[in-house]
Amino acid sequence: MEHDHGIRQVRLTRYSEDGLVDTTDYASEEEPLELVVEYGPIDDRNRFTLAITMRTPGNDAFLLRGFLLTEGIVETPEDIQSCKRTVTGPAGHQSITAALSPGVVFSPEKQQRHFYTTSSCGVCGKTSIDMVRQVTSFRPVPNQPSISAKILYSMSRVMLDKQFMFQKTGGIHAAGLFDSTGKLLAVQEDVGRHNAVDKLIGTAMTKMKLPLNKHVLMVSGRAGFELVQKASVSGIALFAAVGAPSSLAIELAEESGMTLIGFLKDKGFNIYTHPGRIVAD
Repeated sequence: MEHDHGIRQVRLTRYSEDGLVDTTDYASEEEPLELVVEYGPIDDRNRFTLAITMRTPGNDAFLLRGFLLTEGIVETPEDIQSCKRTVTGPAGHQSITAALSPGVVFSPEKQQRHFYTTSSCGVCGKTSIDMVRQVTSFRPVPNQPSISAKILYSMSRVMLDKQFMFQKTGGIHAAGLFDSTGKLLAVQEDVGRHNAVDKLIGTAMTKMKLPLNKHVLMVSGRAGFELVQKASVSGIALFAAVGAPSSLAIELAEESGMTLIGFLKDKGFNIYTHPGRIVAD
């Protein structure tokens, strides 16, 4: 079984009108990664495991940086001193640790409550949106940036051309960051749609200034609450999805001042919130 850059070649038996044929194909890799923070004063450092996520290997430092920002653990790139990846044990246990700056206030007890609550199906919409409001100070400027429908159409095609792992496997999510002219600034792919967005935002943290309130974030699938939440924390002004948004995602986008677009196709799309940023051709 061969693999390369998050893709693995697998053996399979394909059925068609001609019968059963032994052949090979490609599958997206999926492996666990432990996300860890090191925090506290210089002379009294502590470690805490935030989560274990199933992700496509690669760009793990971007994943952790984006996760720390979008979960409200850090506010600026400078809050993270470094990221170090380690592999231990005969099973190859993988972890990545972010060393937080000594001045960053971190409470393990608070994080345990936070992650339990955000993953709970019993959390109501209002409570979820209130939690997002508590962890972000960024808010897009009304009606800015202004983007034409024609540019939005081109974005989906441009991102698809850069989804190299999807072209190989047909089974991986993508997130792309564009400027208001339709220029693709970065793209990330991962088996987890939330990981793809975290990797993208982590990339943006290292290469440009926050907030990302002059940019468009595009995802290859649907727009769920968790993805819109991550975009909101980073200040994204316009979120575009090839698929459908959820009702809570729409509520959060409205509350956050974000333009939310769904069902983006070659010749049409739905604008669910704040349509003033979209210029009809």
